[in-house]
Amino acid sequence: MHKKSNYLKSPDLLPITHAKRNISPFGFAVIWVGMAIVLAAFAIGAAGIVNLPLPMVILATIIGSVAIGILMTIIGDIGVEHGLSFPVYMRAPFGTIGTHIPSAVRGITASCWFGINTYFGASAINGILNILFGFDQWFICFILFATFQLINVSLGIKSIERFADFAAPIIILISIWMYISLADKASVQGKDIWTWVESPATGVAAFTAFMVIVMANMGFWATLAADMPSLSRFFKAPKNERNWFKRNKTQLVGSIIVMPIFNTLMIMIGAVCYASVGTGDPIVALQEAASGFILVILLLMIILAQWSTNTSANVIPAATIFSNIGGPKVPFWVGVIIAGIIGILAQPWNLFDILTQALLIIGGILTSIVGVLFADYYILRKRRVNVKDLYEVDGQYRYANGINWAGMLAWIIGGIIANLLPTYSSIVGLVAGAVIYYILAKYWWFKKYPQAEIVDPDDSKYLGITAGRDWMIDGTETDVEVIFGELEVEATGQVIPSKNIE
Repeated sequence: MHKKSNYLKSPDLLPITHAKRNISPFGFAVIWVGMAIVLAAFAIGAAGIVNLPLPMVILATIIGSVAIGILMTIIGDIGVEHGLSFPVYMRAPFGTIGTHIPSAVRGITASCWFGINTYFGASAINGILNILFGFDQWFICFILFATFQLINVSLGIKSIERFADFAAPIIILISIWMYISLADKASVQGKDIWTWVESPATGVAAFTAFMVIVMANMGFWATLAADMPSLSRFFKAPKNERNWFKRNKTQLVGSIIVMPIFNTLMIMIGAVCYASVGTGDPIVALQEAASGFILVILLLMIILAQWSTNTSANVIPAATIFSNIGGPKVPFWVGVIIAGIIGILAQPWNLFDILTQALLIIGGILTSIVGVLFADYYILRKRRVNVKDLYEVDGQYRYANGINWAGMLAWIIGGIIANLLPTYSSIVGLVAGAVIYYILAKYWWFKKYPQAEIVDPDDSKYLGITAGRDWMIDGTETDVEVIFGELEVEATGQVIPSKNIE
């Protein structure tokens, strides 16, 4: 029993104190620039311009981006208020054991993104070798590139991650250059990128196509919407501030202003790629827009950017999740191998072609988790959390053998309902997850397992930063090293932004 207790109180899972929160609104804005420069977003723009003109694709993207940004900010308050990460707070609506199941979904999703990024990098490697030596075997490049990345992570070599600081602005410049070059190429073909549509949709079909873009954008970032507390717990916030907007200023600037701007830029370029060369694949488009030595340099930048992205944003989070789920018998390097195998088996060379459809499915599943979190944190607990019991094996969150069946059933049923209505999957998943969880928890589960913060909603006992409280577990404060997508927080307290994908 003592062993399990230590596992729940792992140093990297302890609450972050006010003194260690060092990310400002500007800092988070910079982080978001790196996170939103994602080449896979090209697929949404390419799919959108098939049925809708570019202005409508842009409008749908902005709506979807702002909507998921709002959800990120709402759920991120868990990290701001209590300093808790995603998997720790998930012990409340899912149980101390149940938390691993939705966490595994996050790990599998990250592994699939690893595969997609590796495919882009391998295509770029193949392009360089083809230019220099006439070599053209992309699958060999894919296997070798995947292997090198996994070895890099297993050995803990961080030098490639540092390239991310340089990679993000370079990718922005490459993207803008691609937009201008490909727009000119489309113009030569007699296509006005602002009005051209391959197969124009009208009436109900046009509305459906519009909503698919909205939902695809929400699905693209749905993992981060659920996982945001793991990042937001490092955001600066004033103590004893009861105004929700002032307390979450850092989140509001990054997720609702900066992210939609740069996400829309990437999707615009994907749409122009399709209008110009008939594909949303950024590597193919780049090869159409440049040649010779310039193309080699641009492709090299793409390779290094994908490598840095995968290291910090996909392989490390996925491997950490798989290692935590497996316990002592699954060391970190085994988690890395599991992540790599899943990424390869996902066949990313095919997945990219159906990415929009896949995002609708993913969006419904993940926003159902967001719905459960919203109902649990805001509606039932009213932001008050018995944090100390989150770290106790026999505390109130143990429920039935470590599982909160109200949360599990709400997530599963909500995800199923969402995917019966895929055009609106993210919205349906969110609402269904929240409503079902509220009913099951309030009128069934919490009658069997009373929650202290609901029975006695005392601010001084159960609020965090709003009440000026730093949560201390067993009276200790531990230096933490966290790598979460764009963010690396070292024991020194230094914050290093690095490039990320979803």
